[in-house]
Amino acid sequence: MLKLFNHQLAQSIHLTDEQVALAVGQLLNESIPAELKADFLCALARKIETPEEIAAFARELRAKAIVPPLDAETRAGEILDVCGTGGDRLNTFNISTTVALVCAAAGVMVAKHGNRAITSQAGSADVLEALGIKIELSPEEAARSLREHHFAFFFAPHYHPAFRHISAARKLCAQRSQRTIFNFLGPLRNPARPSAQLVGVPDPELCPTLARVLQSLGVRRGMVVSGRAGNAWLDELSVLGENTLAEFYQEHGFANSHISISDFPIQTATLADLAGRDRQANAEIIRRLFRNEDKGPKRDAVLLNAAAALFVAGKSKSISDGWDLAEQVISSGKAEAKLKELARG
Repeated sequence: MLKLFNHQLAQSIHLTDEQVALAVGQLLNESIPAELKADFLCALARKIETPEEIAAFARELRAKAIVPPLDAETRAGEILDVCGTGGDRLNTFNISTTVALVCAAAGVMVAKHGNRAITSQAGSADVLEALGIKIELSPEEAARSLREHHFAFFFAPHYHPAFRHISAARKLCAQRSQRTIFNFLGPLRNPARPSAQLVGVPDPELCPTLARVLQSLGVRRGMVVSGRAGNAWLDELSVLGENTLAEFYQEHGFANSHISISDFPIQTATLADLAGRDRQANAEIIRRLFRNEDKGPKRDAVLLNAAAALFVAGKSKSISDGWDLAEQVISSGKAEAKLKELARG
C-alpha cells in the first residue's frame, strides 16, 4: 500500500482522507519494514503536505490515543496547551514549559503535552522532572491534576503507545536529513484535546498552514507563531526580531499578523542570552526566573510568550494586557508558589 502511495506522491497528487487512514494503519503496523515507512514519509514531505493531509493524519493519530477522563466541568472551560513543534535547533532554554507554568499560576487550565528531548538538550518532560514535577501520571491522575492544580503533563509515550512502531522510520528519515510530517504533529496530538493553543514553528511560512489545521481540528482559540533570531527562526515568539503569527478565535475570523518587539519593554539581547543547557541547568533557570533573580532577556522571552498565551486562553483582553498579567504573576511570587505546589503533587 505505501509503495502505491509513493508513486502517487511522486506525481504530486495529494492523499485523500481515506488514503491517510490507510497510511497511518501501515505506519503503526510493526510488521511493515521501517525502510518502507521512511520512503513514504520522505515522499510525502518532498511533495509538501497540505493542511488537509496534516489534519487527516492528526485526526487518525488522535483517534488511536488514550484519552484522559476529563469531567464535564473541566471540559467546559478553556484548556490551553503551549508548545513548539521543535526543530529550530537553536538550543534555547525551555521557554514554552516556563510559559505553561506561568499561565497555570494565572489561573488558566494548562494541559501540557510533551516528551523527552529529541532535537534539544532538555525536553519539556526532562525539565519538569528536574523541577520535581511528576510527569508519568496515569490518565486519571492527570485529569485530577488538571482539575485541582490547573496544570497536568501528558507524557506522550503513555498516550500514544503505538508510536513506538514509527520511531525507527523517523530515525532513517533523520539520517537522510529529511524532516517528516511528524515534525508538525506533536502539538496536534494532545490527548486532552485543548480548546486553546499557542503553537510555535521554526518557519514563518508554516504559520497559516498550522493555524488552519488547528481550526479544522476543533480548537476554538489558536495562534501559531515564528520569531526571527538572526538568520534563523525560533519556534517561539522572539525578543530578538520580527514575529510572524496566524491567529483565529471563535468571535473573530482567521488573520495573519505580526508582533513588533518595539511595542514592549524588551531589553536588547542576543541568541546567546536565551541559551539553555541540560535539564538541571534549565530547571535552575526557571527557578531563578520565578524567584525574580533573573530579570534579563530570558524573563522578557517568557513574558512575551506568556502574554500571547494568556490572550489566546482568554485570560487577558490583549497581548499587552497579557504581558502585564504575566509580569504580575512572576513578580508577586505566584509562579514560584505554583511550581512548589506542583512539585508537592
